[in-house]
Amino acid sequence: MELIRRTPENLIRGNIKAGMMRYHHFSHHLKEVFGERVWKVPLDAGFTCPNRDGRVGTGGCIYCSEGSNYLPHPYKRLPIREQLISSISKIRGQNNIHKFIAYFQAYSNTYCPLHTLKGLYDEALNIDGVVGLSIGTRPDCLSDETLNLIEEYGAKTYLWLEIGLQSIHNRTLKLINRGHTFEQFLDAVKRAKGRGFSICIHVILGFPGETPADMMETAKVVRGLGIQGIKFHQLQVLRGTPLEELYFDGKIKTLDEYEYVNLVCDFLEFLPYDIIIQRLVGDAPMKKLIAPLWSLKKTDILMAIDGAMERRGSYQGVRS
Repeated sequence: MELIRRTPENLIRGNIKAGMMRYHHFSHHLKEVFGERVWKVPLDAGFTCPNRDGRVGTGGCIYCSEGSNYLPHPYKRLPIREQLISSISKIRGQNNIHKFIAYFQAYSNTYCPLHTLKGLYDEALNIDGVVGLSIGTRPDCLSDETLNLIEEYGAKTYLWLEIGLQSIHNRTLKLINRGHTFEQFLDAVKRAKGRGFSICIHVILGFPGETPADMMETAKVVRGLGIQGIKFHQLQVLRGTPLEELYFDGKIKTLDEYEYVNLVCDFLEFLPYDIIIQRLVGDAPMKKLIAPLWSLKKTDILMAIDGAMERRGSYQGVRS
C-alpha cells in the first residue's frame, strides 16, 4: 500500500490546520487510513546483524546495546505469535485499541533466508487484529530477492520498510562503526522505491563531529529521496556500548534538550509535508540510559517541539 503524496497547502487548509498540527503525525495518518487508532507492537524475532556476526564487522554500531531495548524481557524468548498475542491482549485491555501493526524491530529483520522471513511475516499477519507489518533493517540487508518478497506482502497488507540511515556523512558512518556507506543506503532506497510499500528512514541527531550545518545537510538530502516517512532519534549513551567508554572519557558529549528541540524543528522545516513523522524523539530504558537524561521526559520533549514550532510560526516543509 504505497502512500499518496499531498502538498502542504492541501493538508494545512483541509482538516489539519497549521496551528493544530505543524508536522505530519503518524498517528493521524493511521486514523486516516484505518478510521481508528492503531498500535505498533514491537517484536524481537531473534535476528542478529551483519555488523555484529562478522560478515561486515563486529561489536555493532557504537551506540547499539545488546538485544532489544524496548521489549519487556519475558517477551524476548517467546515465538512471534506469543509475543503478539501477549502484547495485543495487554494493549486492548488498557487502551481499547483493536488494530495493530507487527513491528519487527530488534536488529536487522531481513537478515536471514527468505523462507524464514516468509514464515515470520505470515505468522504475524495470521494474528487477529494485525493489519500490517513494519520491518526494520539495514541497507546492506536488502537484496533484490528480499525486496521482491517484501513487495509481495506490500501488495496484500499495509507495510512499511524501515531503513537505518543515521547520517549522510561517510566520515560519521565510519566513526560510529556503522558498517555501510551512504552510497549503499542510496542504492537500497533506489531499489526499494516504487514497489507498493512505504519507506521510512531513521536519522540520529548529535553525532560527534557533526555541526548543525552537517545535520541540515542530511535534511536537505532526505527531502529529495522520495521516501514516505522518517524517525528521529537523539544520540543516546547506553550502558554496555562502546559509546559509554567514550562518554566517560570525555571524548563525546550529548545534545542538551534545547539543542535537540531546535535541531528537530530546523530539520522538519526542510522536509516536504507529505513525509510522515513516525517518531520525533527516541526511547531508552531507564536502567540502560546514561545520557542525556532528558530522554526520559519524552512527553515534555514533544511538547517543547510543538511549542518551538508555534513560536516560530513554522511548519514542516516551510523551507522545502
